[in-house]
Amino acid sequence: MKDFLVEITTDVPQDVPAEEVDRRRAAETVRARELAATGRLFRLWRPVGEKRSIGIWRAADEAELRTDVLGTLPLWPWMTAVVTPLEPHPNDPGTHT
Repeated sequence: MKDFLVEITTDVPQDVPAEEVDRRRAAETVRARELAATGRLFRLWRPVGEKRSIGIWRAADEAELRTDVLGTLPLWPWMTAVVTPLEPHPNDPGTHT
């Protein structure tokens, strides 16, 4: 699998009922845990004071990432994602023992 840096911004349309938003957010939590358990969601952060997320996600390629991984998130229809493919850096301290 390849690693991708993904910046996600969620913009819920104003006409969506609060109950629907709450239902999807709860389902989003469950789905994120499932994706983490399968190794698709590696790490996830939220910049201080912002409502966007930055994460390391894994998939075979960007198409699979967008359809089979991110596309399965309940909030995906309201999300905008900026995807950056990553490759190992020779000086990455995480690769040296």
